[in-house]
Amino acid sequence: MIDLKTPLWWRATLALDLGSMLVFINLYLTQPLLPLLARDFELSALSASWALSVSTLGLAVGLLFWARVADRRGRKPVMLGCLLVAIVLSLVMASLPGFGWLLVARGLQGFFLAGLPATAVAYMGEEFTPRALVTSIGIYIAANSLGGIAGRVFGGLLAQWGEQWSELGGDPWFGGWQTSFLVLGALSLLLWLPLLKWLPASRHFVPAGKDEGMSALLGHVRNPLLWPVYLVGGLNFMVFLNQYTYVAFYLAAPPIHMAPAALGLLFLTYLTGTFASGISGWLINRFGLCRTLLGAIGIMAVGNLGLLSERLPLILLALLVDSFAFFLAHACASSWVGRSVQQHRALASSLYLVFYYLGASLGGLYLYPFWSRAGLPGVALGMMLVLLVTAGLSLRLLRRERNTTLTAISDKLETSSFPSHL
Repeated sequence: MIDLKTPLWWRATLALDLGSMLVFINLYLTQPLLPLLARDFELSALSASWALSVSTLGLAVGLLFWARVADRRGRKPVMLGCLLVAIVLSLVMASLPGFGWLLVARGLQGFFLAGLPATAVAYMGEEFTPRALVTSIGIYIAANSLGGIAGRVFGGLLAQWGEQWSELGGDPWFGGWQTSFLVLGALSLLLWLPLLKWLPASRHFVPAGKDEGMSALLGHVRNPLLWPVYLVGGLNFMVFLNQYTYVAFYLAAPPIHMAPAALGLLFLTYLTGTFASGISGWLINRFGLCRTLLGAIGIMAVGNLGLLSERLPLILLALLVDSFAFFLAHACASSWVGRSVQQHRALASSLYLVFYYLGASLGGLYLYPFWSRAGLPGVALGMMLVLLVTAGLSLRLLRRERNTTLTAISDKLETSSFPSHL
């Protein structure tokens, strides 16, 4: 087993985190481009948002498929092979002629991007010691947020540079949003190559049987320790991710008229989430998983109040607080799944991510009526209703955790009261 802070741990962690960053760079580079896509293809905010939603939907569909393939064929080939196909699709998207083709390519890309997140936590659970696993998951989630930040920030910057290039009479094929796909796709391909050497081959992988998949899936869905946290992760992400979409449309419209590059910089607020992920292990060990999860949801609800004002400083403050709270809750939920299963870990982790990305895909639809009727304050109301539900689910988990602890203590006392040979 790979122990914490050994050379092999650093190498494996670097490879997984770089791969994770590439996944989320390519997944989220479209989010600051949505106002540009709406303009170029004459779309509504909801229609343009499908450029992001269809990729997260494809990712949700691919997670269980690739988890099952990885459980039977191995971790490393699935992670790196799927990532390569997804990167090539980014390069292809730079030359697609219409929005319909772009949606098809984005859906396929999401499906192949699922290969690494479907497998990475299971790989760590098999190859890392328990001490190394908790730290590695926190760092891995921090890498997720850094990849999301990089994709959005550079996606917006490159799109604006492409717009300026077109205005100066440059080749329109490289102009606007196409520039983001082309440059980030090429950079991703260069960074993919070292992963072949850096990521250690699995040493403790045991292939799953052919007939175990469906029974294991149903077992995870019915598990009272898992299905509430699946819902918590999916519902939290549903509102967290899509609030940025509607904030971007609000800031791109009059009277603010924020440019694509500035909209990309908006996602630097994710840095508080990176920090939260990094300290999540310490907070979980200090306060417990469920208490930390419940506290994170409460902080997110408080931060959400900043959207009621529609003033830029308070909007930024709301995003900073929400990002910290969301990624802390996400780290708690991921750790809960990792601790609650002993078999079919890839399937359990992937099922969590299925709920997670289904939430991301449906969040635009859920928040759109609130947005169309009341703007950002409506979005805040829609978010608050969902957070009340996830707080209730977290309380359910806390009660179950307490009951399990009390039962374990009672059993231990009864066992110690009588000689074992009786």
